[in-house]
Amino acid sequence: MKYGFFRVACSSPQIVVADCKKNCEKILQAIDEAVNQKTSLILFPELSITGCTCGDLFRQTTLLENSIFYLEFLAKATTSLEIISIVGLPISIDNNIYDCAAVLYKGEVLALIPRTFFPKNEETNLWRYFTPFCGRTENIFVSKSFPQVPFGTDIIINAGINSNFRLAIETGLDSRAIISPEQRHALYGATIIVNPSATNQIIGRTQIRRSLAISQSAKLACAYIIAEAGKGESTTDMVFGGHKLIAENGRIVAESTPFAEDSIYYDIDTQLLTQARIHSGLFINELSSSQNIENYKIINTDLCATKNLDLKYRIINPNPFVPIVQSELEERCKEVIELQAQGLAKRLQHTGIKKAILGLSGGLDSTLALLVTTEAFKICGIDSKEIVAVTMPCFGTSNRTYNNAVKLAKQLSTSFKEIPIQDSVRQHFKDIGQDEFNHDVTYENSQARERTQVLMDIANQIGALVIGTGDLSELALGWATYNGDHMSMYGVNASVPKTLVRHLVEWFKNRAYNQKQVELSSVLQDILETPVSPELLPPNKEGISQITEDIVGPYQLHDFFLYYVVRHGFSPKKIYHLAKCAFCQDGSNKLYQEETILKWLKVFYKRFFNQQFKRSCMPDGTKIGSVALSPRGSWSMPSDASAALWLNELETLN
Repeated sequence: MKYGFFRVACSSPQIVVADCKKNCEKILQAIDEAVNQKTSLILFPELSITGCTCGDLFRQTTLLENSIFYLEFLAKATTSLEIISIVGLPISIDNNIYDCAAVLYKGEVLALIPRTFFPKNEETNLWRYFTPFCGRTENIFVSKSFPQVPFGTDIIINAGINSNFRLAIETGLDSRAIISPEQRHALYGATIIVNPSATNQIIGRTQIRRSLAISQSAKLACAYIIAEAGKGESTTDMVFGGHKLIAENGRIVAESTPFAEDSIYYDIDTQLLTQARIHSGLFINELSSSQNIENYKIINTDLCATKNLDLKYRIINPNPFVPIVQSELEERCKEVIELQAQGLAKRLQHTGIKKAILGLSGGLDSTLALLVTTEAFKICGIDSKEIVAVTMPCFGTSNRTYNNAVKLAKQLSTSFKEIPIQDSVRQHFKDIGQDEFNHDVTYENSQARERTQVLMDIANQIGALVIGTGDLSELALGWATYNGDHMSMYGVNASVPKTLVRHLVEWFKNRAYNQKQVELSSVLQDILETPVSPELLPPNKEGISQITEDIVGPYQLHDFFLYYVVRHGFSPKKIYHLAKCAFCQDGSNKLYQEETILKWLKVFYKRFFNQQFKRSCMPDGTKIGSVALSPRGSWSMPSDASAALWLNELETLN
């Protein structure tokens, strides 16, 4: 499948207890619907062909024979369909009855996976009728149509040799065993683990399933899919809710409400799961120490030759660093600010320094840095007057940002210095022979370096720590003056992306408003509305003349690229595809045109590779998320690495 995406589905049709014919008609109807949705895998509940509440009828020859007959019926009915279907049925083998999940694909029964664990407190009492499987995987005779079917638990279904789709199955409460099957499956490479189940619905069980799926998928870096028995099962003593859910790498990504009959769908990214395992390094160590791993049977299919997906069932967040749900965003902001402040507080306590100094421009980054510094001083019990906010107006400083810097320092009760640097920069221009009217990179960077020199020297005078203000997005693009704003003694924003900076400042603004600090809330609101600019060029008639995003591109796009390059290691083509899904889905109201995305993706790769030397000597700063660029553990990259391979791949998209 292109880029590693596979559409999966869960279905819990309303069944009739012990009526295999009607149940298989319902199953086939759900399979046909899934095929129309370009689905590659559909999961049905445990014992879905017969129902799970047959009781002693499971020992009846008629039911057992009809289970096999209708398994053949489903196999034949799906011969021409490009979909793997997993259905449940009882199978009698060597004087034992096994609770099995059958894997169907293109008219074949690829495997039968028996259940291994039947706790005695299970309400359905399936332990009375079924034998727990504890043998080795081998081929068995099922019927004349299927004389040699792999039977056992150690089986992986591959969608092609080079695919990341590797399917394994555990049934029902096998997942609750002390040593559960999914752990072995994951070690052997299963990226999608499904659980056809038949546990009845009682108070609290929905949340237990959710917790199970989240924990298993997070721990094993897999997709974990559950389909529970639903309507139609006997309600003599129990009710079955048909709860269905899909989890991917620690998140519930699709879920039905109890008693809902409609199938649920999701577009699983198997490449993402594989990359997560590669990055963790845990699977290599565990695999080398595991036992009997060589007993696994691998069954290859041609499923990878199927559909191209539009990813309509997968939410591609255009701001991957920013939670979509407002309550989650508020919690994220609170947590990030706490991490930033605690990191700085520890540095202050360790060094014994009780003063801090930073350059306050009136822009977003320096505003966040000052706000976080005040939080750190609260933690340390130090008066905010020991924070020195310095504004250093020069050729590009606008009245708006200057006034906001003055107001902000006042509202936060910090010390404040104004040190104009025009004269010192002009003297420097004279010393090096720079024409003041030549607004080149020297003109701009001389101002940034002068500001850093001022901060460092005052820090020496008063015994203060210089707080860096630059953020993660600027580090990724190299949008910082080397040995200018690139340098500090502690960078509180070093792993905070620009798209999140705005929300963090807004969090402070909302807190100030709720605490009746109207003036502080007002100045923060104006800072939020101010265009992002380094303000190194003289203002024009409209005010700020230098808009950062006009030069390096939209930070929203660059943060999107950064997340998928560093967090997941995806190829340029896949990142471009994801960006189109995130920003170009609505043809009448696209956030960005495809050519715009491609243009700035090329810029991102060029700058990301060319500017690594700045990151190789960046100051200390707290890591707050899964994406960070510190050379001391978060991101190791040669400063001389070539971007040619990545850029060449993008050229094929023109």
